[in-house]
Amino acid sequence: MIPLCVPEIRGNEWKYIKECLDTNWVSSAGSFVNRFEEEFARYVGSQKAVVTVNGTAALELALRTLGIGAGDEVIVPSMTFISPVNTIKYVGAEPVFVDVCRDTFVMDTDKIEELITERTRAILPVHIYGHPVDMDKVMELSKKYKLYVIEDATESFGSQYKGKATGTIGHIGCFSFNGNKLITTGAGGMLVTDHLEYGEQAKFLSNQTKVVTENKGFYHPEIGYNYRMPNLLAAMGCAQLENVNDYIEIKRNHAMYYNERLINIPGITLPSEKNESKNVFWLYSIIVESEYGVSRDELIDKLKENGVESRPFFMPVHDMPPYKDCQKGDLSFTYELANKGLNLPSSVGLTNQEIDKICSIIEACRK
Repeated sequence: MIPLCVPEIRGNEWKYIKECLDTNWVSSAGSFVNRFEEEFARYVGSQKAVVTVNGTAALELALRTLGIGAGDEVIVPSMTFISPVNTIKYVGAEPVFVDVCRDTFVMDTDKIEELITERTRAILPVHIYGHPVDMDKVMELSKKYKLYVIEDATESFGSQYKGKATGTIGHIGCFSFNGNKLITTGAGGMLVTDHLEYGEQAKFLSNQTKVVTENKGFYHPEIGYNYRMPNLLAAMGCAQLENVNDYIEIKRNHAMYYNERLINIPGITLPSEKNESKNVFWLYSIIVESEYGVSRDELIDKLKENGVESRPFFMPVHDMPPYKDCQKGDLSFTYELANKGLNLPSSVGLTNQEIDKICSIIEACRK
C-alpha cells in the first residue's frame, strides 16, 4: 500500500530522544522544550512560541488567551478538520460558517463581511491542505471591525503568504505536529504570536496557571490547563526542524511532478497556488469533475484496489449533529468540493515511481 502521508525520520531523532532518556528529562521540564520553542519561533519569524500537547490545545489556548467565550461568535470555514470548530465550542463561543474558494479550497474572504455581527469577536482562517488564505482581506476586516485573527496553520507549515509564514500574520497562529504533518513529534502543537503578552498568557494557561511560591508551593490564581509538551516530544521536534527545508522542497517537487502527470487528463482539476502564495502542498489535492466520467468515490475504490491510499476532502462540519443549528452563509462550494475533492499520497518519502503508478491508475480509470 502506498500510504496517504506518513512521517519522515532521517536525522537526529534517535540521538535527541536518547539524551532525554539518559538524563531522565522525559516530562514537561527539560532543555528541548525551550529549545524547540525558540528554534520554531526563529524559523517562522515570530516573536514568541509556546509548545502544546497537540494542535487542538494550541487553538483552544489561543481563544482563551484572547478572552473569547460565551456569547461570542467566531467565523470559520465549514470545510475543515473539525478541531478548530470544536475549540470554539470548548470556550463557550459559537462558530459561524463561511464558504471556501473552489480553486484554493480555503476560506472565501469575500464572503466574510456579510456574516459579521455585533457578537463577532474573531475570524479563524484555516490554511487547509497547505494553501494560504487571502490574509490581506482577513486583516483588513480585522482592523475595520476590531476582530481578532487566529490562524489555523496546522496543515500549512512551510507555506507562505506574500513572503510571510502562515501562522504569523494574525494575532495568534497555531500548528500541529501530528504524525501526518510536515514535521512531527508524534503528537504536539505550537502557538506563535508577535504579541508577547499573548504568548506569556498562553504559556501560563498551558501550565495550570502555576505560580511557584517562596517555599516551593504551588499557587493557582485562575483556571489553567495541562497542555504542556513533554521534553521527549520536543526533542523529536528539534530533530525534525533541522530537515524542514529539505522536506518543503521535496513536497513541492512532488506536487510539480503530479501536475506534469495529471495536467492532460480531462476531468481532473489540479491544485493551485494563488494570491502571491507559496503552497507547501501538505496534501496533494485534486477535484474529480463530472467530465472525468467516474465519481470521486469510485476512483477512491479503484486506487485502493491497486494498493493506493487516498482520502476525500473534509465533510462539511455544519452538517455534523453538534453544529446543524449554527449560523452560516451560502456554502455552495463547500458542498461541491466535499463531493469532488480527493487527497492523493503526499509523504515526503514518496517516490516518482509511486507517483507514476498513482497517475497511471487515475488515467486508466477515466471513462
